[in-house]
Amino acid sequence: MLPPGADSVVVRHGDVGVKSSSVQANMERTLRENLDAMLADRDVPGTVDREWGRLLVRTTDPDRAADAAADTFGVVSASPAVSVPPDLDAICDALADAAREQYDGGAFAVDARRAGDHDFDSHDVNRAGGDAVWDAVEDDFDPEVDLDYPDLTFSVEVRQEEAFVFLEHRDGPGGMPLGTQDPLIALVSGGIDSPVAAWEAMKRGSPIVPLYLDLGEYGGPDHVARAEETVRALARYAPGEDLSLLVAPAGDAVERLAANTGRTRMLSYRRFMYRVAEHVAESVGAAGIVSGEALGQKSSQTAANFAVVDRATDLPIHRPLFALDKQEIIRRARDIDTYRDSTIEVGCNRLAPSQPLTAAPIESVRKDEPDALYEWAREVAEDVESPEVVA
Repeated sequence: MLPPGADSVVVRHGDVGVKSSSVQANMERTLRENLDAMLADRDVPGTVDREWGRLLVRTTDPDRAADAAADTFGVVSASPAVSVPPDLDAICDALADAAREQYDGGAFAVDARRAGDHDFDSHDVNRAGGDAVWDAVEDDFDPEVDLDYPDLTFSVEVRQEEAFVFLEHRDGPGGMPLGTQDPLIALVSGGIDSPVAAWEAMKRGSPIVPLYLDLGEYGGPDHVARAEETVRALARYAPGEDLSLLVAPAGDAVERLAANTGRTRMLSYRRFMYRVAEHVAESVGAAGIVSGEALGQKSSQTAANFAVVDRATDLPIHRPLFALDKQEIIRRARDIDTYRDSTIEVGCNRLAPSQPLTAAPIESVRKDEPDALYEWAREVAEDVESPEVVA
């Protein structure tokens, strides 16, 4: 819902604002660059200004600009707005115009916030603005005021040099601007969980290097294509980032692993997978590994088994979905548009033994797995290639 003459988008951040002044300034600069990249990627005209703990998009297409901002990591909300001089008459005129165009019944409220040196305060804006809205529509219907549960809120932000009138807040992902943390290797199977985990890591500021392990006969011809599609969906949130899907040719190693292990097979496979990821992380300068595992979701994903598989690498393994239920993960996958391409059955299910262990001692796992497992991981990592540049 746009006010008449909308020419701006007011962009708000959250966690960035609690940092020290120097850190906040650096993060706001990164967020500004990311907003510029998002606008350019979607061919939305606009420039981004950084002011008073807010970012402002000046644009001739505030509707699409607000949508672009609402898809940018670090943004809590975005509001298409009309900018006016910071005086009471101009603000009331803009509120009246908005009321005539957008208010057609129900209860309303005016919510004003002010910073700077003016001859009025926010209460004055609320009172005068409420009168302006009322007078603008009273000949058409009987307006109603409800400050607690309005059907429509007319919002005003007044700053030293200008004021903004807007009618909605479009929710963003929140988190931190992408690029304010070190990159992470994101293990991407193409299933439902791993793209969501990668998205969550990006939300906290870490660029991802997506890595897919090609399982050969234990995978399928469409599995890498499915992984590519989910990474392509993630790339929409990271314009300007190089989301090249790295593919590790693990089929031969996995076949040998399957032939030499029994009930501990999935644990040894995950140890192998993390070891491959560690070698790739070393080559690209990543600081850790992101996995889509959730506690208790599968037999290999118990607390006891996490303790076993994590010993395969010195890098931290981040599990953003650790405490989420499956339905929560599915909802997020739908929200970020990775669900549709993630619903083909994942190949590693064919690798799982019929009776996997839920609490395997590390000694049993090491005894059963091939001595050359880590060497296989190094060799596979050396043969990693990128068949497609997604972004």
